[in-house]
Amino acid sequence: MNPARTPTRRRIATGVGAALALTLTLSGCSSLSPESDPTPTPSASSSPVPVEETQFTRDGTFQSHINVDGIDFVYTLYPTKSTPRTHEWFPRGNKFFTITMTAYDLDRKIRDDFKTKRKVYLDRISIASTTATADQVSGKDDSDDTDLSTAVQPYELNAQAKRITWDPEPLSKKKYGMLITSPKGSFELRNQKIGPMDLDVRRVTLRIAARVYVQREAGSSSYDRHTIRQDVPITVFASAKATSVAKIPVDAN
Repeated sequence: MNPARTPTRRRIATGVGAALALTLTLSGCSSLSPESDPTPTPSASSSPVPVEETQFTRDGTFQSHINVDGIDFVYTLYPTKSTPRTHEWFPRGNKFFTITMTAYDLDRKIRDDFKTKRKVYLDRISIASTTATADQVSGKDDSDDTDLSTAVQPYELNAQAKRITWDPEPLSKKKYGMLITSPKGSFELRNQKIGPMDLDVRRVTLRIAARVYVQREAGSSSYDRHTIRQDVPITVFASAKATSVAKIPVDAN
């Protein structure tokens, strides 16, 4: 062996080992592709402002109990079979709901004779509607257009209750309206249409006001007038698609 060549061989071996180590290191780094990253960080632009679900949307119904002088006024709203999936209520297209209103005399038991209960009559019912964007719902935009006389409303109503209720011949008094004391009377309005809205709308609120007359005591000829108000917020989900509407029989709900 030529001693003069030994250092050269050692340098060559050392260089080859270093190059191999570098290759393995680089190869190890490139084996973890971006798709296999277990905790990707989403960009801010991919996270829309969350919209809180309302009772109507979450439960598929809305019900409230309003106590006035011992009378329980019960509002119930629910989507009809034409648009039953509340998580698919979008700004475009029509959305349909049914509303009922009934009164219970809390001074008497449910099974007590009807003649012992105070009579409640519904005269007129009006419903206005307001809309809100995601920023307005979340409180980031505190602007509030309350001029309903000039704003476009996706739903509105103002009528005598006995003329629009489902029952064509409700028990009624000419001066006070239709009877809504349970179990003999109830107001029911079916398949009401909420019309299209702007694409950025994320909530529509129905603002109900019902003018009622409450008998002061069972058998009395004296009545007190009240206005029973209730707001019903409904979530509207982001989509460019129109809300799907199914055809239903005329007597369906």
